[in-house]
Amino acid sequence: MTKVAIITGSTRPGRKTYDIAAWVLEHAQARDDASFELVDIADFNLPHIDEPSPPILGDYHHPHTRRWAQTIAAYDAYVFVTPEYNHSTSGALKNALDFLYAEWNDKACGFVSYGVEGGIRAIEHLRLVAAELKLADVRSHVALTLGADIADGRIDPTRSRQAKLDAMLDDLVAWGSALRAVRDPLAAR
Repeated sequence: MTKVAIITGSTRPGRKTYDIAAWVLEHAQARDDASFELVDIADFNLPHIDEPSPPILGDYHHPHTRRWAQTIAAYDAYVFVTPEYNHSTSGALKNALDFLYAEWNDKACGFVSYGVEGGIRAIEHLRLVAAELKLADVRSHVALTLGADIADGRIDPTRSRQAKLDAMLDDLVAWGSALRAVRDPLAAR
């Protein structure tokens, strides 16, 4: 079964990313075609990149990096829940992505963004990062707007947003499953 991590994209105090990720998880768990888990980057206490070797070498020196790598390696696909900060994603999510390389390779990813304008620019930047990490990003995404979909601390997306989440998860599960053959050609036989 395809394993999907729903990754929070912020560690900021008062962040909305955890509640949005919990909404995605609750919605996703109604499916029977994959398993879904929430991965909170705040739980990993990743400092600004402190590894002496580039991640592409896989030579991790620090326990926090090895723990992060082991967690990420366990999944076939990822949903990144990202705020939009200054027309991009958060520094915390970018840092978490930059810590690793091979653990992301040949897997699928999708995006749920949020912000005043829905966080679309954060997704656009993350698509560039995903390509460099050899992540296959699915076209479908969810863009939640502060005020309309998120108000008074509640996540209350419209039905159209829920339909977009279903479409993104459909694509993500299909690609996450298909890319297993790329990662392990013998297992695909």
